[in-house]
Amino acid sequence: MNSKVKKYLVLTGLGVSLLLVLALISFFVIDELKGGAVGDGQNKYELIIDSGEPSSSVVRELAGAGMIKSSVYFNYLIKFTRSGNKIKQGVYDINDGMSSRKILDVIISGKVKLVTFTVPEGYNNRQIGDLLVTKKLAPSREEFLKVTQSPALLTKYNIPAKTLEGYLFPETYSVPLNYPLERITEMMIKRFYKKLETIPEAKGIKPEDLHFRVVLASIVEREAVRKEERPMMAGVFLTRIEKNINLESCATIQYLFDKPKKRLFESDLKIVSPYNTYINGGWPPGPISNPGLPALEASFRPMKSDKLFFLLKPDGSHYFSSTFKEHLEAKKKFIDVLYQ
Repeated sequence: MNSKVKKYLVLTGLGVSLLLVLALISFFVIDELKGGAVGDGQNKYELIIDSGEPSSSVVRELAGAGMIKSSVYFNYLIKFTRSGNKIKQGVYDINDGMSSRKILDVIISGKVKLVTFTVPEGYNNRQIGDLLVTKKLAPSREEFLKVTQSPALLTKYNIPAKTLEGYLFPETYSVPLNYPLERITEMMIKRFYKKLETIPEAKGIKPEDLHFRVVLASIVEREAVRKEERPMMAGVFLTRIEKNINLESCATIQYLFDKPKKRLFESDLKIVSPYNTYINGGWPPGPISNPGLPALEASFRPMKSDKLFFLLKPDGSHYFSSTFKEHLEAKKKFIDVLYQ
């Protein structure tokens, strides 16, 4: 190979390398000019991508919201990275401090916006439904209640009842917007059974026996204020059942109302309902709330005694009595004085 050929090849190689460098520099310049962040992240936008929505529609929305510099460049980026069929449905938090590449990475990775909600201990299904509505996770309370009455779910988890009341564990959950109500409900059921595994006495329990414990726990949850009193309270209810004495739980009366009353009256105690434990003996037909772990533990480990009555004192604790006479005296001392 003569020197001229060598020189030509060297120059050609340098020329190609220079073109590649220039092309690379041009790409980064264009990427910054056309695909860089629009702002500093102060402006935020909630991007909703529906199932089957074309990428062109997503790009138009981003451009219209001022989240990208160039829709042409963003479309090119989608084609160059072959991401057209990778964009996932969901709700995304976008801000103007994100580059086009970052936005594309978010919507193809499925990093959707999460909604966090907390179910307090003792909430019933109606209250949970209202909570999910406020969080925009359910269209209505009624739609959620339909799911909680699903025969398929009741059969799947061997729950011997007509509703999932009592089996939706109260805790904090995070789910994407537009998450199916069935899956949200199953999350709470699965958490219930996971927590149940921490109670040794519940191991291998039959569904019917578990349901009885859940009913008891649901009443204790709504009656108790202090955690340490729950075992004693569970013992009181069990003793009353053993002695064929009506439970007379105010919590079961409160369950009859759409929203709990600040104070119950004598007329409330006469409402005809199978949940009214003042006029009906035995247990109510089902749980009246979704109990937390302490109440469940109390239902499996009740503290038995001769106590048959209890009443709530102004300080939040309960006074436990063995006789009705003692109970009336405690009522005069702690309750009646408040209404004189």
